[in-house]
Amino acid sequence: MRLGRKHRDYWRRNLKLTASLLAVWFVVTFVVSYFARDLADVTVLGFPIGFYMGAQGAPVIYLLIVWWYARYMNNLDREYGVNDGEGEE
Repeated sequence: MRLGRKHRDYWRRNLKLTASLLAVWFVVTFVVSYFARDLADVTVLGFPIGFYMGAQGAPVIYLLIVWWYARYMNNLDREYGVNDGEGEE
């Protein structure tokens, strides 16, 4: 099956966003945890950043990742005229 140019552009942008958000997720989940002891001197609201990221920062960032992806994809779907089946019976 050959994909049209519009279809390739849509998926290229989708994959680019997905890769970017996965990179953010990886940094928040693994890099901050890996360097938690080294970052203990950095404080956020009086707590070491490792504790803060585990307790509040990471879950908030995960929610922001989901929100950003949904918002971006809704706009992208509208731009490319992609219908996800809403309103169909």
